[in-house]
Amino acid sequence: MYNLVMEFTKSLVKGKLIKRYKRFFVDVKLNKEIVTAHCPNTGSMKGLLEEGNDLYLMPNNDPKRKLKYGLEIIKTRKNLVGVNTHMANKISHHALDKNLIKELKNNDSIKPEVFFNKETRFDFLLEKKNQKIFLEVKNVTLFRDKKTAEFPDAITSRGSKHLLTLIDAIKKGYKTYLLFLVQIQNMEYFKIAKDIDIEYYKNYLVAKKAGVNFLAYRCNISSQKIYIDKKLKIIND
Repeated sequence: MYNLVMEFTKSLVKGKLIKRYKRFFVDVKLNKEIVTAHCPNTGSMKGLLEEGNDLYLMPNNDPKRKLKYGLEIIKTRKNLVGVNTHMANKISHHALDKNLIKELKNNDSIKPEVFFNKETRFDFLLEKKNQKIFLEVKNVTLFRDKKTAEFPDAITSRGSKHLLTLIDAIKKGYKTYLLFLVQIQNMEYFKIAKDIDIEYYKNYLVAKKAGVNFLAYRCNISSQKIYIDKKLKIIND
């Protein structure tokens, strides 16, 4: 199993959350000092930002960068949550490469960030037996009960646009998938948070009826590694 595991490139450092501000910054208590770290998540991070939450930082030794740490994981309500949105495509690429997503195994090629039209590029273009497949990945960090992950955590017009563009791709002969990548420990189910964004939910139903394939997979997370390990049941239907 070792080669199926994606490890962090450096050892993470444990601290406690003080506050997040201006979207890109978090103040963290690290041992006896307070440091400012980069927050690589511009979303609402709903339910994650309670003062005193344990968190894990990635050290940064690049002299060109002002901030010496980047936020990777927050622990809330006993679950580790991967909050670095830039990791979502890395985790997904690793999973595709190692055939961890059973619906998307054995691809002949995996190309990241491919333009579909002038306005939209999808996260991956897969090719398998002369079939071209567009895959869009959405990072999921919201959970409001013990076992159910949800998306989105705020109104997302961009997310709705991606759903409608996936339908356009079907009309042009592509097969399409949207993967909800749940970077939250211990989840068993996934659903669309229609109380947060009813338009996204409506577009999800339209896209599903049009033939877009929806998947939800959970990550196994620790301070050493993060990788896809389980398919979740989608319960919006």
